[in-house]
Amino acid sequence: MLKKAISLALIIMAMYWSFFALMPTKISDLNTEKTAFSSERALIHLKNITQKPHYVGSAEHEVVKNYLIKALNDLGLETQVQEAYSQNKKWGSIVKPKNILARIKGSDNTKALLLLSHYDSKSHASLGASDAGSGVVTILEGIRAFLSEGKTPKNDIIILFSDAEELGLNGADIFVNQHPWAKDVGLVLNFEARGSGGPSYMLIETNGGNQNLIKGFKEANPEYPVANSLAYSIYKMLPNDTDLTYFREDGDIDGLNFAFIDDHYDYHTALDNYERLDRNTLEHQGSYFMPLLHYFSDANLNNVKSTEDSVYFNVPLFKMVSYPNSWILPMLILAILIFCALVFYGIKKRSLNAKHMAIGFLPGIGALLINGVVGFFGWKLLLVMYPQYGEILHGFPYNGHLYIWVFALFSTAVCMWLYNKVYKPENTASLTVPPLLLWLIICGAVAFKLKGASFFIIPVYFGLISLFVLVRQKRPDIILMTLLLFPLLLIMSPFIQMFPVGLGLKTIIATTLLVSLMFSLCISVFGFSRYKNRWAFLLFFASFGCFVVAHFQSDFTEERPKPNSLVYFYDADKDEAHWATYDKLLDDWTQAYLTDSPDMFDASSVNFESKYGTQLTYSKNAVIKPLKTPYIDKQKDTVIGDVRHLQVFISPQRAVNTLEFFADNSNQFLSFNINGLEIEKEENEMLVFANRIKNRLFSYMVTEHKSIELNFTVPAEQKTTFQIFEVSFDLLENDLFRIPTRPNTMIPKPFVLNDAIMIKKTISFE
Repeated sequence: MLKKAISLALIIMAMYWSFFALMPTKISDLNTEKTAFSSERALIHLKNITQKPHYVGSAEHEVVKNYLIKALNDLGLETQVQEAYSQNKKWGSIVKPKNILARIKGSDNTKALLLLSHYDSKSHASLGASDAGSGVVTILEGIRAFLSEGKTPKNDIIILFSDAEELGLNGADIFVNQHPWAKDVGLVLNFEARGSGGPSYMLIETNGGNQNLIKGFKEANPEYPVANSLAYSIYKMLPNDTDLTYFREDGDIDGLNFAFIDDHYDYHTALDNYERLDRNTLEHQGSYFMPLLHYFSDANLNNVKSTEDSVYFNVPLFKMVSYPNSWILPMLILAILIFCALVFYGIKKRSLNAKHMAIGFLPGIGALLINGVVGFFGWKLLLVMYPQYGEILHGFPYNGHLYIWVFALFSTAVCMWLYNKVYKPENTASLTVPPLLLWLIICGAVAFKLKGASFFIIPVYFGLISLFVLVRQKRPDIILMTLLLFPLLLIMSPFIQMFPVGLGLKTIIATTLLVSLMFSLCISVFGFSRYKNRWAFLLFFASFGCFVVAHFQSDFTEERPKPNSLVYFYDADKDEAHWATYDKLLDDWTQAYLTDSPDMFDASSVNFESKYGTQLTYSKNAVIKPLKTPYIDKQKDTVIGDVRHLQVFISPQRAVNTLEFFADNSNQFLSFNINGLEIEKEENEMLVFANRIKNRLFSYMVTEHKSIELNFTVPAEQKTTFQIFEVSFDLLENDLFRIPTRPNTMIPKPFVLNDAIMIKKTISFE
């Protein structure tokens, strides 16, 4: 009995260790030696640059830019600001970003190491503390510590605080495609965030293989590496872009991306502030930065490229383990051969029973089916029970971690309950065979379809050792069997949390299935327990308890504020005004304008579909306010042959942030120039804006250059019409409206146009 208690304690300890070892547990203070990174020193910078939202075009954006220039100058570095117009075709953004650059000269004429983070915040309410103020101050403090050593690196070190990342990676675009330093860069280290806490994951951006990058990363030896080739493989499949995307796609420059993703509900919201940034997370970023800076500033950056990939994963004690992809098939074949030999040996030795092995498939398959169904419908059911979760567009509510516990405990309980149905003291060895076969099938599938997950074979090898012990001994030492589970628990446990945190609770099925698969390999220990039924009921009760706690944290409070939205829309063509919202559930603040019986929003008048496909939902007629509409001057209209040449000057008559341009597909554009920026045609296309989505031409982000001049050509016989939407984010500050401040239980909804005044005006050329 004592040994079983110790076994259970070891399992819990291993799972705890798998999370505990991911990141630092305390931060470096102001007394840290000057040549080392100090999180508290970095926090001084962070507090200064996160006083207000500093999105592109805001007054605070210029304040933060000047602060960072001074901070670099104070380190003895000469800075420069790069400005140029940029278009991101995928995002539809056109803006003139202001990149901040500095360079530390190395001793050798080699490739340069570039340190990258962006300093703009997401409009219009985010303070940008995590995304990506944390990256900016990590670089500032890390460079200060590095320079304090008085050492001259072999490679030049370029510091780039890019601009307009949130609008379309535009700062990275103009650096990679227009700045002369770009051709010198051999490797980029980028520091980012998609939440406000948790471990920072290392992800690779490369057009080739990752083998040399992984080799260098391991040799740099960061203390808390969190990286695995499964995340790398999945990341390459997703349509996620960072500044590194331009470096990889346009410059063929490799990079390492460091981003934390926990507390995802803070991402791009007013909660992304100085107070909510996890201090241990900032320390984790610093623990990456310093060893990597020291290593890659002296490494040969001409050799970072590779044609080969490696499988890699982090594990406590060993930090990072990697091996080449060429080992995947041999390791799989060897495991299959060992498995077949052990089954044959076990049957011959009569330690394995064919009937018991066949029965052993039932609880494993049953657990996958039941837990798979629960995981698949789980989030959908929660949205029905708690429709307010739908207002959090991230897909991860404030009590999301409790739900991970709910589903993980429930899945474990199902496994306990089902495996208890086939319990016999002598059949544990036979019950171990079906899970190993299933894991081998999975490893076979990923070997061809998802090579990054091929490290799943490591727990299988230890499972084969367990099977060997079980075949040889009817009652093996339970402590030994538990220790053989450590690789499984240490490697796989963090994935239970990683998927729903990173991708939202819609992926909770990944948690329920992974728990089922992990439990099946743990049957080599749990198979000897005759009390699995009791454990099942205890786990069901614990799962229900977590659900109850989550229920009492499902409301919105000052700590868990409700995201909501309000927009004033004036159609200058029809001389009509409307209040509008992206919310599905109205509250007291929005109902004051939309009433308790709002109209469904007419999407035909404006189609501002934002991230995650969120559309305006409700509207209500509003009083027309004396807003100044944009000044439009048609300066040129000339037909030469089959081509009509048009020139339009547009000048907002009020403070605005963006100008959105839309035109339906009946409008064809042969060429288009915006403030001197020539819009390039897509490959094999005769027209510009040929592949526009939902009639959107582009978004022009207004900075100090507030007017816009369009020079474009169209077919001579075409009647050209397009709509301009003039948008400002000053609804709550505008004296014409006198909108009361949101209660402390509410915040502006992210990812959508919010707290905005929109004016629509149509321009036609008959």
